[in-house]
Amino acid sequence: MSSFTDIFNLFDWEQTQASIFAKTSQDVEKALLADKRTLDDFKALISPAAGPYLEQMAQISQYLTLKRFGKVIQLYIPLYLSNECNNICTYCGFSYDNQIKRKTLSPIEIMQEVAKIKNMGYDHVLLVTGEANQTVHLDYFKKVLELIRPHFAHISMEVQPLDLEDYQQLAADGLNTVLVYQETYHQENYKKHHLKGKKSNFQYRLETPDRLGQAGIHKMGLGVLIGLEDWRTDSFFTALHLNYLEKKYWQSKYSLSFPRLRPFNGGLEPKVEMTDRELVQLICAYRLFNQEVELSISTRESPIFRNNSIQLGITAMSAGSKTNPGGYAVQLESLEQFEISDERSPQQIAKVITTQGYEPIWKDWDHRLTT
Repeated sequence: MSSFTDIFNLFDWEQTQASIFAKTSQDVEKALLADKRTLDDFKALISPAAGPYLEQMAQISQYLTLKRFGKVIQLYIPLYLSNECNNICTYCGFSYDNQIKRKTLSPIEIMQEVAKIKNMGYDHVLLVTGEANQTVHLDYFKKVLELIRPHFAHISMEVQPLDLEDYQQLAADGLNTVLVYQETYHQENYKKHHLKGKKSNFQYRLETPDRLGQAGIHKMGLGVLIGLEDWRTDSFFTALHLNYLEKKYWQSKYSLSFPRLRPFNGGLEPKVEMTDRELVQLICAYRLFNQEVELSISTRESPIFRNNSIQLGITAMSAGSKTNPGGYAVQLESLEQFEISDERSPQQIAKVITTQGYEPIWKDWDHRLTT
């Protein structure tokens, strides 16, 4: 069966990067006027040439987002189940070579965390683990879903890529959404950041969304870790991937995230710095390119940026996040995967949202709009 690899192999990183940087103001103006924007238009919108057009992009982005999603912002929270990991990755606090205390939550501890999260008002939870097949494996995930399914309307997961049969079982057990970030689409440099473990298999990770689509997963999330490589080129490949998936697995829904490399234990300095203005440009470019995709911003970003992003095209936000297993109730001081920037409570974030004339919702849109 064909996969995204067939499309991916048609594109060269350096040639793609050069074509983005070669875009002109005329290309940007053409993209802004288009009714339906192409991948080539997307290149123009993320190019340096689009910088002076940011205000126009923001206005169109706001209009398109309101037209499709209305004045609502979905709130979600990550629940870190484990920091055990078999991978050596240059950018992650959970990396196998970091000498840290490892922890995987027991059923009792999971329910302690769930009680705290429910008390915050959440009905949508994102389950997160490191990649350690000997402890956080399919059977563990199935038991977790059985435990928490009665307590949440929507369950998302960000764990190691799994086989098709695994996703089919988890979908039957109540899993709604899977996030799998490629980290970078630069195949050669991917090896430099993923030195050991299953995550070093670039193609297996690249084809994970294909397996999700074949398994009938309700929604899948894509993204790269901004800072590992040139953000413009990585973002084009993300858009290329999204475009392919939407056409092939049209029954699934899609979301995009914009994680910028944050400090962590053992820290990797970003290869490429992305300014706040450039992140605004990227958010708006994705919305102009795709009116259906959900756009999510995490607590990696500053309070000021997150406040301003609400009216730009963002449709989902995390709030009150802890990036360590047991961080809400069980083991408050265990090692974080990375440092967050926005430490405000969910209630404070909800107030910011309502102050701007938007409605915070605590579970996935589809469930909310059909109840």
